[in-house]
Amino acid sequence: MKLAMHITARTSMIAATLVVLGACSQGVKLDDKAPVVDNTGTPATGADPNAVTRVETSTANLDAIANELSKRSVYFDYDSYIVKDEFRPAVEANGKYLNSNRGRKVIVQGNTDERGGSEYNLALGQKRAEAVRKQLALTGVPESQIEAVSLGKEKPRATGHDEAAWAENRRADFLYQ
Repeated sequence: MKLAMHITARTSMIAATLVVLGACSQGVKLDDKAPVVDNTGTPATGADPNAVTRVETSTANLDAIANELSKRSVYFDYDSYIVKDEFRPAVEANGKYLNSNRGRKVIVQGNTDERGGSEYNLALGQKRAEAVRKQLALTGVPESQIEAVSLGKEKPRATGHDEAAWAENRRADFLYQ
């Protein structure tokens, strides 16, 4: 009797896991025909909508902040979702930007290289996106401004089949809305 209950419980758990993995494998639908728009500046009411305003003007170290903010990818080691120290300044700069622009939202897209199965890579990509999301939250960015999604191995940046290409594809990208 205990064995039958154990098997039934285990079967239910496996079925639930498969349903969750199936839902995760749907991926993110991107609109390839949507125009790319640079919304980094917010024009004042009645101002020219094509004019871009400077976000931070009083910072003495503006060049360093702008340089870190321009970095829109965080790269990871093989089979890892730990944000390396060398990418923390870029995450912090994006966090400062989001904190000073509460109306802006960011999608953090987790990516993997081509090695491994689709389900595994979707899960790893999600862990990478979540790791960056948590780092942004530590800088004070509200959860409502951040969405973490996984693309797994479906959107590689580099198309090669060597370590250089794989390293380029193991990343999380900041996409501002």
